[in-house]
Amino acid sequence: MTTTEPKRRAGVRRAVAVAAAGAAVTGAALVPAPAHAKAPSAGGGLGRFYGQQPTWKDCTLGPDDQVGRELDEAGARCADVTVPLDYARPDGRTITIAISRLAAADRAHRIGTMILNGGGPGPAIDMPPFMRALMGKAGPRYDLIGLDPRSLGRSAPVDCDWPSGTWIKSAGESRRSFVRAVAFAKDLAGRCARTNAGLLPHISTRNIARDMDIVRGALGERKISYNGGSYGTYLGGVYAAMFPGRLDRTVLDSSVDPARWNPRLLMGTESANEHALAGWAAWAAKRNAAYGLGDTREEVLATVRGVIRASAREPLKVGRHRVDDGLVPVVLFNRLDSDEDEPRAGLAASVQVLRKAAVDGSAEPTKDLDEELTFLLTGAESRYGSGQSAILCGDVAAPRDPEVYWRDVQRHRKDSPFFAGVTYNINPCAFWPVQPAEKPTEIGGALPALMVAATGDTRTDYAGSQGLHRLLGGSRMITLPADVHAPYQSGYPNTCVNERVNGYLATGTLPARDLTCAPERPHGST
Repeated sequence: MTTTEPKRRAGVRRAVAVAAAGAAVTGAALVPAPAHAKAPSAGGGLGRFYGQQPTWKDCTLGPDDQVGRELDEAGARCADVTVPLDYARPDGRTITIAISRLAAADRAHRIGTMILNGGGPGPAIDMPPFMRALMGKAGPRYDLIGLDPRSLGRSAPVDCDWPSGTWIKSAGESRRSFVRAVAFAKDLAGRCARTNAGLLPHISTRNIARDMDIVRGALGERKISYNGGSYGTYLGGVYAAMFPGRLDRTVLDSSVDPARWNPRLLMGTESANEHALAGWAAWAAKRNAAYGLGDTREEVLATVRGVIRASAREPLKVGRHRVDDGLVPVVLFNRLDSDEDEPRAGLAASVQVLRKAAVDGSAEPTKDLDEELTFLLTGAESRYGSGQSAILCGDVAAPRDPEVYWRDVQRHRKDSPFFAGVTYNINPCAFWPVQPAEKPTEIGGALPALMVAATGDTRTDYAGSQGLHRLLGGSRMITLPADVHAPYQSGYPNTCVNERVNGYLATGTLPARDLTCAPERPHGST
């Protein structure tokens, strides 16, 4: 997983991203749809869900609904699919899963239906127009389905009234900063316990996969194609294991190693982030005339280190925001999902502002930095982080002792001075009010998927893609030597990757073997 999302989402969402009432869900009562039929028998009480007919409608929900407006302008239609809240009690409470559909424009050569997930975990209802533009000649041949997973977006959203849009925070520079991080995580979990107790026991990737299969049945498809990035690769693997034989053409972009899927999923990514930060520092040094951060990579890194230390002494005044050492590393982390010039320039501009605040006592943020800090420091997008954490905490339990996290941060500070505090820090799952209702899915077996991975991926690192690749028999992997997350879904400029993926989507033919695509430009070029 990653808590990041591709560039289709603006600004800060790119990198963010991981005792209640209600009965636990068990797998025993689940009777899935047979692979050979559009809908299952009525066994288990699920037949009525598989047999429902979606009612398609406009996607715009109101005057401020930019996502819906863009979907409508692209010609998409939206619907709500009813699913059980608790699959062990299908006759009980129901929720609705929001989907969008951009119907195939080339009906004469239609291939089928493709469900999309862009990671996060985050909403995905907005994806069809963006993905059609990436898919070349294959795009118009699919009905593209965007689906908001339960707890997110328009699908039974979990909103815990958080004072932040994310659970990600750095442990900071000191024990005192870590204590603040513990209090922050505990408060987030407590808010969810008070406001969403009835939903939390039923939020998990396994239930999202079950919802996906009901969507498949409601759409009248025996099989679906699937295009998942980041967290979406884990969801795709879970779906394939729970509902074997129901996936057709499958693309997995920047994959999660199932063995590492847990609330501490950022652990191990610190090395890639340190490497990417050094690459950015070299880029910024070449542009010292523009940003004034240092003439060499080492000088730029020293400037960043100075900003963090200043924020540890006293929160930096950045416009209306106060930015401490729990947040500065997160600002850095957020911009390291691509080695392209635009995000690198955005990070340089942000560090320039933070440095001015550290030296002069205050500074006005750029528009991008103000949006990012609004996301990190206000409840404007509380629903995003709340729903994301509900999935992470609902899948796998986290250590409950804060000292476990503190020891891990300290153990890795020497090798990862900038990001150990982010990747090993405590999060709300340590205080989550419910335990996972089911064991994680064992992913593996035959799945002839096309995988894409970048060697310098800072979110789902290259080792994660290799781990899933080993588990999926018949899969093929395209490797790109670059520091980028989700090379295909992000629209990263590499003709080899894009043509190979789109060729597979058009023909269904995998490469004969794994392959490597060469970078198309030197790192740091303009």
